[in-house]
Amino acid sequence: MLLAIDTSTRAIGVALYDGVQVLSAETWISHNYHTVELAQSVADNLARVGAVAGDLEAVGVALGPGSFTGLRIGLALAKGIVFTQGLPLVAIPTLDVVAAAQPRRALPLAAVLQAGRGRLAVGWYEAGDGQWQSLERLENLTIEELAQKITSPTLVSGELPKTARERLKENEDVVPASPARAQRNPAFLAELAWERWQAGKTDAPATLSPIYLHRGDPIPG
Repeated sequence: MLLAIDTSTRAIGVALYDGVQVLSAETWISHNYHTVELAQSVADNLARVGAVAGDLEAVGVALGPGSFTGLRIGLALAKGIVFTQGLPLVAIPTLDVVAAAQPRRALPLAAVLQAGRGRLAVGWYEAGDGQWQSLERLENLTIEELAQKITSPTLVSGELPKTARERLKENEDVVPASPARAQRNPAFLAELAWERWQAGKTDAPATLSPIYLHRGDPIPG
């Protein structure tokens, strides 16, 4: 059983996955109470399936970009669990989780999340080999800058407030994902982490650091 933890933004997610089914999953919007709420959520999800920390076999964690404080809290808990239980740790870029929720299409994909100060963290993807492939381009953009960059039909998915969605809709080349598919789902994080773990691709807890996307200063929480 793998535990997945995502604290990249105020939208937090926790899931338990056994490679066959999602045993338990929870998402919520935290009002900067990550430290208090996260550990309790992990305990609640374990209790819901009749398990304890000793039943875990691996931990997956969203690595960012995202909130400076949120990422540190999630990674600290993930590291604490793997150190105390002697488990492998698998880190997944947060925007890969956003992309994974979208059915593959011929269109390119811009995966986004809130980056603070009215800005967005944006990752660019294209469909290939049965999944979304990252183009390894991470950018810190305003909604206006994102709208100007999209000059051909492009799927856009991720955390977008109403005003941002309305601005993007003014660009006829923007194909917005539905709010349900745009929500970061910890079940997709769990699947991605499980695949990497089964392939033997784990991360060293002692040296693993979050992805911080800079534009002058680190992205704030």
